[in-house]
Amino acid sequence: MAASSPFTTLSTALSSCCSSPASDRSPSLSGISLAFHFHNHSPFLSSSARFSPVSRPTVSTNVRCLSNSVNPPVAMEQVVAAMEQVKLLTSVNDQHGGVIVELSEPIHPGLFASMLRLSISEWRKLGKKGVWIKLPIELCSLVEIAVKEGFWYHHAEPTYLMLVSWLPGGVHPLPPNASHRVSVGAFVMNENREVLVVQENSGVFRGTGIWKFPTGVVEEGEDLCTAVVREVKEETAIDAEFMEILAFRQSHKAYFEKSDLFFLCMLRPISVDVQRQEAEIEAAKWMPWDEYVAQPFVQSTGFVKHISDICLAKVDGDYTGFSAIPTSSSGGQMGCVYQNAQGLRR
Repeated sequence: MAASSPFTTLSTALSSCCSSPASDRSPSLSGISLAFHFHNHSPFLSSSARFSPVSRPTVSTNVRCLSNSVNPPVAMEQVVAAMEQVKLLTSVNDQHGGVIVELSEPIHPGLFASMLRLSISEWRKLGKKGVWIKLPIELCSLVEIAVKEGFWYHHAEPTYLMLVSWLPGGVHPLPPNASHRVSVGAFVMNENREVLVVQENSGVFRGTGIWKFPTGVVEEGEDLCTAVVREVKEETAIDAEFMEILAFRQSHKAYFEKSDLFFLCMLRPISVDVQRQEAEIEAAKWMPWDEYVAQPFVQSTGFVKHISDICLAKVDGDYTGFSAIPTSSSGGQMGCVYQNAQGLRR
């Protein structure tokens, strides 16, 4: 027979106590002392009261049981709260009248549910509005509990989920998840008027024989000018220096329903020996410019034809793009402003 959990034992004891006739209980007892040996997975243990696997502390409590005619049956959630003195979830205030909860330690779902309900009640009293809960992926079992309390998904990253709730109800002003992906393309031409091109071995261009500019996605916290240099190095082993942003395009429904911002960048090659990246690139080489633009793909695709004309105009000195000017934000973070430096000087 499987051993009863502390929660089951307590429930059985309370049920027996509260349903038995008052005459069957000793009048000299004001309550019944219940002692349990709790294990690490006990629902009564908070994240701040854990112990080593070898320890088995004894937790005792007095539960007063009177007849049903005096007190109603004790709800198990109330018993848990009384035993543990359930506390509020640890949170910090955000800048918009809300709070942020960031969980990092394991917590039993039953205890989390009680703490969340108690916290929501307190936040409402304090006039808090948006509530953000950051759940590490290890605590994904708590998602259903939060959803039942009115939370919804805001975004997900490899290591966590972000849930949010708007306590006042109705239409909320909370900012949506990121709506755009940022990608870059590299126009790299050498002194022989040859352009650096690749053939991809995956995606829509796989097996088409199309030669195209190296492209890639900007990583979190990465500047455009850094990202495009990195992508060229990864795909072709060519070292290059960022010169200008020549143009950019916004497209929609491009990647999991997200929009895409594509920045065409001009780079100056520093090295000359091309070595393809085997994981993503089928082939890479320097190709004469006229041969590149003569491809049917370039001539028949409006966007590609347009950016080819821009690249040629830049090479011939008839076009000026946007240079990266290092600058800092009001918070002291460094970044770049991309501007037409030549036009500004004029």
